[in-house]
Amino acid sequence: MPLISRRFQPLRRQTWWPRPGNGFELNELLDQADDAAPLVERHVWLIRLLDWIRRGEPVSGTQNVVRLLQHDAPRRAKVTAVLAAFWRDVDVAALLADFGFSPRSSFLNELGERLRLRALPQSPETADLAALFNLLFDDPDDAAWLLALDDITLEGIAGLWADALALQPPGHGAQADHSALGWREPFYDAMLYLATQVRAAGFSPAFRSRVGTRVDVDFDADDTLAEQGSVDGSARQAFRQLARVVERLHDLALEHARHEPAGTPWPEPLLHEAQYLRVLLDHCAHAARGLHGHLEVQGISVDLVFQIDQLCERCDRIAQLLDVVLADKPAPGLRQLVVDLIQTGQRRRSVRALFTQHYALLARKVAERSAETGEHYITRNSAEYVDMLKRAGGGGAVLAGTTFMKFVVLSIGLSPFWAGMGAGVNYAISFVLVQLLHWTVATKQPAMTAPAMAAKLANTQDDEAIEGFVDEVAHLIRSQTAGIVGNLLVVAPVVLLVQVAAWFALGRPLIGDHSAHHVLETLTLLGPTAWYAAFTGVLLFVSSLIAGWVENWFVLHKLDSAMRWNPYIRAWLGVARAARWAGWWRANISGLAANVSLGLMLGLVPVVAGFMALPLDVRHVTLSTGQLMAALGTLGPEALHEPVFWWCAAALPVTGLLNVGVSFGLALLVAMRSRSVRVKDRARLRAAIWRRVRRQPLSFLLPPRSAS
Repeated sequence: MPLISRRFQPLRRQTWWPRPGNGFELNELLDQADDAAPLVERHVWLIRLLDWIRRGEPVSGTQNVVRLLQHDAPRRAKVTAVLAAFWRDVDVAALLADFGFSPRSSFLNELGERLRLRALPQSPETADLAALFNLLFDDPDDAAWLLALDDITLEGIAGLWADALALQPPGHGAQADHSALGWREPFYDAMLYLATQVRAAGFSPAFRSRVGTRVDVDFDADDTLAEQGSVDGSARQAFRQLARVVERLHDLALEHARHEPAGTPWPEPLLHEAQYLRVLLDHCAHAARGLHGHLEVQGISVDLVFQIDQLCERCDRIAQLLDVVLADKPAPGLRQLVVDLIQTGQRRRSVRALFTQHYALLARKVAERSAETGEHYITRNSAEYVDMLKRAGGGGAVLAGTTFMKFVVLSIGLSPFWAGMGAGVNYAISFVLVQLLHWTVATKQPAMTAPAMAAKLANTQDDEAIEGFVDEVAHLIRSQTAGIVGNLLVVAPVVLLVQVAAWFALGRPLIGDHSAHHVLETLTLLGPTAWYAAFTGVLLFVSSLIAGWVENWFVLHKLDSAMRWNPYIRAWLGVARAARWAGWWRANISGLAANVSLGLMLGLVPVVAGFMALPLDVRHVTLSTGQLMAALGTLGPEALHEPVFWWCAAALPVTGLLNVGVSFGLALLVAMRSRSVRVKDRARLRAAIWRRVRRQPLSFLLPPRSAS
């Protein structure tokens, strides 16, 4: 069993050089410490020493190393000499200021950096401690064993580093002044680097235009504008003073270190300046986090969300470094800092964590925008139910024409790509026409209604919330029933009547026998229809995501305002019509994006999949019904005696169920994740739904007699 468990452990990224720490005895390994060795060899020795510590139980390994060096003066001297050379040759401030942060303020650049770290080996031949740190602490369990170290072992490690720092050569001039701070000097440097980066981010165009913006007040009120200016000015002042306060803090600490013996309490001016720095950091972080409210209203920018998180994390890092340099006993704080850096390094290796963290807000906003649209697709009373039937019937009539246009496009004999493009444009025009006429296509509803249902799951411990969710399930199933029935009850007879009319008027049907037989061969339940129907459900879900993303992009770039105030549009349409035109686009951009994207995907995805030899096609229940009726109109009543026809008819409910179920399930999953809803009480939800089925089964099919 141990062999099997090791065999099936997830693959881990391995370094490119051999890791012989496990094959070395500790004494032999310590004897190899050489401060005169090249930089890269000293770094490899440190990596091997940490590997030896991890070989068994890391806490015991650390204690063994500390105890041995306490009683073996020659080896202790060699190790402290290596540590002294390490401190002298590496850039400690780079680790403290840069590790865990992206060098660029772009989400895609950070994604590329993480992929590079996962795919490519890193070299120990570097003086950048931020780059070397991942090689020193590359095990996910390193943070745990560092936290488990006892105080005696921690004091022993601190003693080794104290001896190493005592070996540092004295500086000259300004360098000698700065060396008075000892190990704290790179900490102050790192704080200054971080402060300048926070200040630069705070004064970047994306932040300048949004910092201090209030989204919950009336901007037309004079007192509100004054309050807005006060908030905005406070944030700007905090960003402006941050670097200067860090420099003053460094100067006060340096003055204290030059004139006071070690261990003397920090002077009051320095402590006052440190407290002021903490206040400024809180102001900067609060101003940055306040941008989330602006984004909720004005649209989500993933890059801006990424910059907000980076700024807040830098503020937290400055506060942590400040606590370490001012601590009377810095060893526990230093340990916690190293642990946090290790955990940060582990998180930065995760591509999934990057998407989860920075796309959560975008996913939530996309889901919420879909929920706003989805509310129109849920029927809650008899009047809405009848209205849904009527609108679905209108959609079925339009899709009857879509069915014949598809056969026309295919009969032209275009190349596969252009045939797929023609079919996609045909679908897109039909779906947009259905939207403009305020009709509906049933299978488009689930991906839009799922986010509206997810809002009911905010508190699964509340019985009322669970009952509300069950109500939404009943409303949705009833709405889907009305939508699909309305579509099919119109598209089937309309297509069949058109075929019959063509027989009487033209003496032949609108589609040939070959096309009719091809329909029966492709739609049968005995083929891959179920798989294709499920895949179509995925496309329906993707179209809802595209719709939410496009609307978010539309709002983020204020295109409705641009259209309303564009001088050419105002001159052409007039002021009032330009305002209505902009409002129309704002209200309908989501639906247009969903319809156009869905239509093009239904036409082009099978062509692209065929080019790559992938077994993918689309099966839409309403379009499939229209095609089957068209085939019946061509083949005549004799087709009713063929088993293949009834296999195709049996495939229609399966197609509808998979179209609806897959798109709804995926949309509900994304909506719940975007709201951080964890459905732990699934048994309660299932029990509540089955209880409603037993007590009120017709509520899932028929509307209530009165409005609920």
